[in-house]
Amino acid sequence: MAYSSYFRKYYFENYFYICLLYWVAMTTAYDVPAEPLIRKLADKLKNEFKLQPPEWSKWVKTGAHRERPPEDPDWWFVRTAAVLRKVYMRGPIGVSRLRGLFGGKRDRRNKPYKHVKGSGSIIRKALQQLEEAGLVEKDEKKGRRISPKGQSLVDNTAKEVADEIGNFI
Repeated sequence: MAYSSYFRKYYFENYFYICLLYWVAMTTAYDVPAEPLIRKLADKLKNEFKLQPPEWSKWVKTGAHRERPPEDPDWWFVRTAAVLRKVYMRGPIGVSRLRGLFGGKRDRRNKPYKHVKGSGSIIRKALQQLEEAGLVEKDEKKGRRISPKGQSLVDNTAKEVADEIGNFI
């Protein structure tokens, strides 16, 4: 079958660019599992951005649905990284909506379990720290959204996680 010269030129030139885009496609937070991404982000927030947990973070519970404080000593950085990822995925988003996402079911003894929201103070302080670091910015009457610097951090971390995971996806 003979193709016209126009078709050959158009097809092969665009095929090259399509293949190039396919192989150079950027890895985002949507392409990698949440847990390794959050752990890696928490490590970066702790070491590179020097975030400090508040004094009260040693004793506080993460919500009314919990009985005890977290056992992980780096839980503040993990929660802050999880908040950053949620703002990246769902932004603009406010504290109340994030409280619902970080909540859980509360044991009410002999009554049925009921969903309760997570701690608003933890989420608020985490957002304030992320805002001071320049990773999140306020949106008028809509909550917080990811800043270009924050998007770059999450995307680069997702690329690192994808390279570490390799063929396991």
